[in-house]
Formats: sequence, structure tokens, C-alpha cells
Amino acid sequence: MISRDIMITNTSGLHARPATFFIQKANTYKASIWVEKDERKVNAKSLLGVLSLGIAKDMTVKLIAEGQDENAAIAGLVELINSGFSEA
Repeated sequence: MISRDIMITNTSGLHARPATFFIQKANTYKASIWVEKDERKVNAKSLLGVLSLGIAKDMTVKLIAEGQDENAAIAGLVELINSGFSEA
């Protein structure tokens, strides 16, 4: 199991469109992946779960992955978050 803290820097946080991109990316990995914020942990492959965290711009979340491709999963999700979800 690995984890990494990351700040969400895109304008709208993890709401609607960016959350959809996030869970689509998470679902490309076999590892179990969770997002944790303020002691709440949800399945990163669940749109409702991710949206329920109310993650806004400049909030820090913890990504947690466990499974055969856990390193690739964390790296891929961090890359997506750092890209700003292609928001202008």
C-alpha cells in the first residue's frame, strides 16, 4: 500500500467534470484506490464518493492505492491532478 498527499489546484476542485476525469482514470487501474480528506475515505472509482468529499481548489487530499499497479495508479492520478484537468 502506498499513499501520497496532493493539493488540488484547478479552479473548480474535484467537482462534476474534473471528478469524472478522475474516476475514469482511477478505473483504468486494477489497484484499489481511495481518496481521503478530513479523516473521510472514499473509493476513488466512485463518482458519488469523490463528489461527496466536496474537494475545492487548494485543498489537500491523500491518495491511497493498494494492488499490483499501485505505483502506476498514484503516479497517473497525480499527473492528472497536476495537469489541472485541462482547465483554462
